[in-house]
Amino acid sequence: MPPRVHEFDWPDRAVVGTIGLPGARTFYLQVRSGTQVVSIALEKQQSALLAEKIDEILDQLITVEGNPFSVPTGTPPELVDNDQLEAVEERFRTGAMSLGWDPTTAQVVIEAYPITDVDADDIIEVPDEDGTHETDMLLVRMPVGTARAFAKRTREIVGAGRPACPLCGYPIDADGHICTPPED
Repeated sequence: MPPRVHEFDWPDRAVVGTIGLPGARTFYLQVRSGTQVVSIALEKQQSALLAEKIDEILDQLITVEGNPFSVPTGTPPELVDNDQLEAVEERFRTGAMSLGWDPTTAQVVIEAYPITDVDADDIIEVPDEDGTHETDMLLVRMPVGTARAFAKRTREIVGAGRPACPLCGYPIDADGHICTPPED
């Protein structure tokens, strides 16, 4: 069965946000167009890597000689989005992702797919009425300014977690931290 594609072309909003306290946060990629809102869960590292790679694509476009696209070097102030996530209804937990550039529309393209190799003890999938498993996919196309703002916000969200211990480098929990400094 082909995947059900949640497609957003020039979305009204595309952000990474979290629910929960540092150390126990769940990261979400949330996209909205009109009244359609889709939220997918991501790992912190996936979020960080997505922001890094979006910036790399945009920075590389700036250096291309004869580039017809106006790519901002920073985040356009009118595109800054510091609002909380809207009501979250998780569609799926992200496994594979792909990131690309569509020169015909001057958009960054994000594709996200659900985790497929799930341990049977963790999740039991129930087949649809016709005996098949329906899968989802998220496809987001965003213009360069929105992509730059998305990457900036994502870096800030990822960096807003627990502070690192100056001795061992591991995160310091709110209820304390015990570490053994590295030996010389």
